[in-house]
Amino acid sequence: MRIARFVDPQGRMTFGVIDGDGDRSGWTIEAIDGHPFGRLSRTGDRWAYDDVRLLSPILPSKVVCVGRNYAAHAAELGNELPKEPMLFLKPSTSVIGPGDPIRLPAVSQRVDHEAELAVVIGATGARKLTREDADQAIFGITAANDVSARDLQKSDGQWGRAKCFDSFCPLGPWIDTDMAYDDVPVICTVDGQPRQDGSTKDLIFDVPTLISYISHVMTLLPGDVIITGTPDGVGPIVAGNEVSVRVGDLELTNPVVADE
Repeated sequence: MRIARFVDPQGRMTFGVIDGDGDRSGWTIEAIDGHPFGRLSRTGDRWAYDDVRLLSPILPSKVVCVGRNYAAHAAELGNELPKEPMLFLKPSTSVIGPGDPIRLPAVSQRVDHEAELAVVIGATGARKLTREDADQAIFGITAANDVSARDLQKSDGQWGRAKCFDSFCPLGPWIDTDMAYDDVPVICTVDGQPRQDGSTKDLIFDVPTLISYISHVMTLLPGDVIITGTPDGVGPIVAGNEVSVRVGDLELTNPVVADE
């Protein structure tokens, strides 16, 4: 099932289910009653897919990020492999949806793309989960771009500022509740040119391990997002670029602009 958050032609914001196969020109989206966590109830209000505007599929209470979770990416930045998952957070204000602009802060001279598979949590109060129970906490999968001010990351000596600017966490275009996560292509292109081409089979710490580890640190709530790390090939983006992240058959595209 494909769950989206969208604005309908009357300007109302809601969650919905995307229906259709093949050519998207024939797709539709049907509103649901309330949020998608728990029993899902369709309202019968339906629109053509092209007549609505997709938003980020969720506004999480927190985005939990995992650094250096691909060996080749750690190597390209000259970093050692972590012995445990390296965690950091992005604020909800960094989240944007498909088509929204990534805004480059004037204070940074080097901003990079980082394509990632994102896990959306569906369980209520997921805390101290075992690895074996981790799958029960997953609502679905979406695509993410962990936009990073690389120069600030280096000069600050920590990642709080470099990862947290407004617009530095594109998510979307929807949540796939049926996608497997263990061998999924993670690809990034900039202006159609390939930059990153990896697979989640190369994660150092796999998805169940991450969910269990994080849940022993903080309680995970419905709608929280875990972004699982980026493969090698990260590189700079500049104003005027268009960045696309593909995770399986999910494709998230955002223009890049200079922040005013």
